Amino acid sequence: MINSNNPKKIIKRNNKIVDFDENKIKDAIKKASLTIYDSKKADEISSNITKTVKKSLANLKENEIINIELVQDEIEKALMNNGYDKIAKNYILYRENRKELRNTKYYLGIEDDLKLSINSLNVLKKRYLKRDKNKNIVETPKKLFQRVVSHIIKAEDNYKSKYTKDQIEETFLKLMKNLDFLPNSPTLMNAGTKIGQLSACFVLPINDSIEGIFDTLKHMALIHKSGGGTGFNFSKIRPKDDLVNSTKGSASGPLSFMEIFDKATEVIVQGGKRRGANMGIIRCDHPDIIDFIEAKITKEKFSNFNLSIGVTEKFMSAVLKNEYFDLINPSTNKKQNSVKAKELFNIIVNSAWHVADPGLIFLDEINKYNPTPSIGNIEATNPCGELPYESCNLGSINLSNMVLNNKINWDKLRNTINWSIRFLDNIIDVNNFPLKQIEKITKSNRKIGLGVMGFADML
Repeated sequence: MINSNNPKKIIKRNNKIVDFDENKIKDAIKKASLTIYDSKKADEISSNITKTVKKSLANLKENEIINIELVQDEIEKALMNNGYDKIAKNYILYRENRKELRNTKYYLGIEDDLKLSINSLNVLKKRYLKRDKNKNIVETPKKLFQRVVSHIIKAEDNYKSKYTKDQIEETFLKLMKNLDFLPNSPTLMNAGTKIGQLSACFVLPINDSIEGIFDTLKHMALIHKSGGGTGFNFSKIRPKDDLVNSTKGSASGPLSFMEIFDKATEVIVQGGKRRGANMGIIRCDHPDIIDFIEAKITKEKFSNFNLSIGVTEKFMSAVLKNEYFDLINPSTNKKQNSVKAKELFNIIVNSAWHVADPGLIFLDEINKYNPTPSIGNIEATNPCGELPYESCNLGSINLSNMVLNNKINWDKLRNTINWSIRFLDNIIDVNNFPLKQIEKITKSNRKIGLGVMGFADML
């Protein structure tokens, strides 16, 4: 008979042997108690029951290695013997729910080494976990994060730091394993793979020539293939029925070329995981503006595009004053027509109400805050404001993990922001860019986008 209260080893359901940890027993009992009692009482109950369970385990005629199911049986028994029937019921329900969850995960065919939700595992299975040539999953969620961090950490070789490379790698991995921070999809999919393209979004320029348009189409295909999304401003393309100088024929207009981009996107699957996505923009003073506004009224069209009107302060002023507004032919830079600005704005509102497109992008306003005006104007987005041939790396901080004792944990949030910025900046150095033009301007400007998720959960 064992008469010692010393912790024993636990054999888990996956046959792994770990050290006995009484804090896990306390946490489980406290969670079951909190549905009935306040936090102070729940802490008291969990401490007392844990002592009882340890004593019972020490007196069992068992080996030093105890099965996890036996521990949980002893928890149930201790709760009921001490009159906590309702808590015992909650704990039993918790065990049943965990069993059902384990069975579901088993049928998904994923080893869940981070205790993620079913929805999370489904998304990982469809998009992010590596597969072999027979399409069998060959990594776990934890190994996915290790693959990503092992790639991102290479950038640290370029810099001096008060931290060792191992310390930085451990911090990055902890951020991801705890789901405090996650980078954008291309980083999760491609880091540590042959593709190696890690950026989320790109802006590509479109010039008014067949050569320029189809060069951009090719570049879009390469970006979509690698997992990125693209934004375009089609305003430089001459309007429908305008004269084509080389052939003396009539131009087909920007929307006809947008349809080609849309169809190409339809057939290109990003990294074999998902379809591409585009942002299409036309200035409010383009002669084909009404056709663009109503482009998605026919629902079969432009399903791979979000659309936005590039509006100017001049246009918005004309709307407020109910004045006429000039439409300018981009090939001649001369006035082609005039429309009532307010009527045009009403057409925008009507289309947005019907099909949720187009949106508005305030070109003058975003360029007022353009951090690199000497290089050029921002003319399109996807989804960050970028210059032509510029890419952006995105990531999100999980705000629901930034709460301690019902208050925002500002120290943790500050620390998470600092390390997340470092992570995103490292991506620029180790990224395998799809085009040399993109690599040059991205490394020159080093734009990143750090956002948030879990705001409602935080509240």
